[in-house]
Amino acid sequence: MSRLKELRKYVDAEINKMEDHDKRTSAIAHLYGVSLAATMIAKKRGLDPEIASMAAMLHDLHAYKTGSYEDHAHKGADLARAILGELKLTGDAETDMICSAIYHHDDKMAVDSPMDEVLKDADVIHHCMNDLSKQIKDKEQARFDKICEEFGM
Repeated sequence: MSRLKELRKYVDAEINKMEDHDKRTSAIAHLYGVSLAATMIAKKRGLDPEIASMAAMLHDLHAYKTGSYEDHAHKGADLARAILGELKLTGDAETDMICSAIYHHDDKMAVDSPMDEVLKDADVIHHCMNDLSKQIKDKEQARFDKICEEFGM
């Protein structure tokens, strides 16, 4: 089984522990949606699509497990490091790259490492395109516009 499939199996098991069906469905849609977007963005930018997809699968897991978005990016990076350590799917450099992306993913106004930017952009794509009736958040508008330009949309 591939590393990504192994990680998805773990994440699926964690999400399936959620009692609220609607929240569970939302978690699945968001994590898989961001994962797909991250894969595409990383591939286009010449970065590792598997690492990008793994970061995306883990990026909001802490929030879904706890029901809290308070400091979820930083706490999520710690949770991701523990999960990756437990599953032994990545080397130290890959783990650091994944955890950095998760740690920084909520600061959409800052520019960080290329992989951090992949996760931020994938998260914004899902936020903005999953429900087209919702207004784009101010903190995501400039980033979304830049992504649309990059992809010719």
